[in-house]
Amino acid sequence: MKMRTVVTGVGHYLPARVVPNSDFEKRLDTTDEWIRSRTGIERRHFVAEGETTSDLATRAARAALDDAGLNPDDIDAVIVATSTPDFTFPSAATMVQEKLGMTSGFAFDVQAVCAGFVFAMTTANGLILSEQARRVIVIGAETFSRILDWDDRTTCVLFGDGAGAVVLEAAGGAGTSADRGILAADLNSDGRYRELLHVDGGVSTHTTGVLRMQGREVFRHAVEKLAVTAHTALGRAGLTEADVDWVVPHQANLRIIKATAQKMGLPMDRVVLTVQDHGNTSAASIPLALSIARHDGRIKQGDVVVTEAIGGGLAWGAVVIRW
Repeated sequence: MKMRTVVTGVGHYLPARVVPNSDFEKRLDTTDEWIRSRTGIERRHFVAEGETTSDLATRAARAALDDAGLNPDDIDAVIVATSTPDFTFPSAATMVQEKLGMTSGFAFDVQAVCAGFVFAMTTANGLILSEQARRVIVIGAETFSRILDWDDRTTCVLFGDGAGAVVLEAAGGAGTSADRGILAADLNSDGRYRELLHVDGGVSTHTTGVLRMQGREVFRHAVEKLAVTAHTALGRAGLTEADVDWVVPHQANLRIIKATAQKMGLPMDRVVLTVQDHGNTSAASIPLALSIARHDGRIKQGDVVVTEAIGGGLAWGAVVIRW
């Protein structure tokens, strides 16, 4: 028997404030039509004053625990994928651990920007397979509205805030691609492309910084690298694109999502889309989309799901899951 890491619960949380594209027309040289045609985004959610990343993460975690029928003390580890933690330290994950009322286990953050959830899922899988933990909750949570340049129309219209979470649990399998659970993953990074997508400040430089992006170059790398990493992960799982029931991509830009699906040879009716409602929520985008697609009945037990993402670093990767 081979141990597998199975998804047993999903949940998400979105801040109450909804910001339509029309809000940006009031203070920027842009229009709703311009934003929709170039990104597919129609609206996004922004946090309220005083609302933090760990607040969003905790709400998503509670929803996922409820879905799994578990209590916080049933969890051995909390991993939060985020680039916008409440503080430099402690980690957002330890704050979630406390807010959930967990009195045991361990918690830490993973930072790979928009690819963070893929990296965190792979890390959790390793913890479970090495028997360091039996149950892990993995959360993607971001408050990107706090690091945007509100005078830069090429970036500030793209991002939103939110959180999504999955509960992962050890289970037995036969060691074949027919098993439920995480079947394979592929992770990559290349620091030579740091300038393409970054925040121009940080603690050791004694600056705050805001998000900067070279959109055309990011687009080119995204389309090329996402299809390749998905193909590689599928190959490691002993599957091909023809076996995929759902692609749940990082929700950055509709044009990137469409171009990647085309490269994979998959129709758009097998791609989960939430970018129109949430914008780019960075590490939160994949778990948000997973939760929505699972709860509305699209993703069903036994489905082969591919998640793929690319973010600053550049960092990119994919995970293949049989639900």
